[in-house]
Amino acid sequence: MEAKLCTEIENLLANTRTIAVVGLSPKENRPSNLVARYLLDAGFIVIPVNPGQTEILGRPCYPDLRAIPTPVDLVDIFRRGEEVGPVVDEAIAMGAKAVWMQEGIVNEAAAAKARGAGLTVIMDRCIKIEAQRHKVF
Repeated sequence: MEAKLCTEIENLLANTRTIAVVGLSPKENRPSNLVARYLLDAGFIVIPVNPGQTEILGRPCYPDLRAIPTPVDLVDIFRRGEEVGPVVDEAIAMGAKAVWMQEGIVNEAAAAKARGAGLTVIMDRCIKIEAQRHKVF
């Protein structure tokens, strides 16, 4: 992995406390649920975002980022690449510091927009794998 990206990931994870997980599934075997549980175990505040749920992992679930009543450091996205644009718009509007598109999720236009608004962008990487690789937690 490129040294600059490694440093960016390490700094981001070290300075993040609150993570909104967009597309968090209530199903325990889904990647989003596994990742969210890992983040909770690592001491992060995880805020579920899924319009079809009211609670996931014992936490209130919000229909979108706009509905979250507290500040969020990082928005972790489990949505198809073509659905990322509106999520990035909400992340910018809410003042998030970063957006993380999970492994397999790529949207260059949304990434450029987020970077242009001053957000850190990680794309096509799993936050759980990167946290383990960089021994952040």
